[in-house]
Amino acid sequence: MARVCDVTGKKTTTGNNVSHAKNRTRRKFLPNLQSRKFWVESENRWISMKISGAALRTIDKLGIDEVLKRMRADGKKV
Repeated sequence: MARVCDVTGKKTTTGNNVSHAKNRTRRKFLPNLQSRKFWVESENRWISMKISGAALRTIDKLGIDEVLKRMRADGKKV
């Protein structure tokens, strides 16, 4: 599966490793993805998601119901 956050859409980006001698080699910056299960009271079921640390903070702030509503409005399948 792709390394993409289900909520924020964060994904792998690329850049350079730069040595002391200024040699540059390509590298990947991976998002801080974590697999989490959330209990959705309104739907009476568990939802498994692969989310970033920033998305986890968003869910803590807004609540899982609001986040799911926004995801569905963007056309994402939940």
